[in-house]
Amino acid sequence: MIHRFEKITACQNRVGESPVWDADRSTLFWTDVHAQLIYALHTSSGEIRHWSLPARIGSFGLTDDDRLIVALTTGVHLFDPASGDLEFLVDPEPHRTGDSHKNRLNDSKVGPDGAYWVGSMHEDGLSAALYRVTAKGSAEIKIEGLGTVNGLAFSADGRTLFLSDSKQCWIDRYDLNPSSAAISNRRRIAAPDERLGRPDGGATDMAGDYWSAGVSAGVLNRFSASGELLQSISVPPLHPTMPCFGGEDLRSLYFTSLRRPDAASPDCGDVFMMRVDVPGVPIGRFKTTP
Repeated sequence: MIHRFEKITACQNRVGESPVWDADRSTLFWTDVHAQLIYALHTSSGEIRHWSLPARIGSFGLTDDDRLIVALTTGVHLFDPASGDLEFLVDPEPHRTGDSHKNRLNDSKVGPDGAYWVGSMHEDGLSAALYRVTAKGSAEIKIEGLGTVNGLAFSADGRTLFLSDSKQCWIDRYDLNPSSAAISNRRRIAAPDERLGRPDGGATDMAGDYWSAGVSAGVLNRFSASGELLQSISVPPLHPTMPCFGGEDLRSLYFTSLRRPDAASPDCGDVFMMRVDVPGVPIGRFKTTP
């Protein structure tokens, strides 16, 4: 199958990450992590806006009151793009506050339960974790012993959680109880190496497949829920970082990328889109009231 790619914007981000589709506003959000910027592209008009935040941005999600819930190096905050107000919610790892960018909050996704599931990345061994953050300001540890949390995604029925660890190069699958948020039955479904594509950000489609950005190999990998590699799609940038589904029919697959000074092509750091046959799983909004 021949895939056609459209360059959405030539932003040349150093570390483009966390594309998030807002269907209500027909807007694609994403971040440049180290530049501390959040971008918003209105896909109909082509207008691009951006906001500068006071710390590095790992990732973010939408809220039910049109704000963003943002993972900064200083903790989880609620950000209002309309006013620019930033409200602190909780720091899941207060002992890490003030550490370098190598020890910080990283990937996240709003879950089917309306909570904010956010993971960390640690340079010093396997001390990172996945947290579940609620509007009450609680941060419950869900998984420990991780290196770099990435690839968070949920199945359409809300009963499966996917998670990758970019440091350990694996993708795991968990059963999720949507009412209690309990996870169980951990299974290793794939262990892609550097050649196949070290797993970075992820997304799920309505067929139950899991899309993973193979950041080391310039590919998007599509796995079945059991871990069979169904497709490995070469993409224009050398280092794609995270996919997300958007557009009116959720069949536009957007993806961000990073730009390394020592290994870059003209497409590195830009945001792309390709059309796919199966729509993606819509992502929920963080519940701002307990």
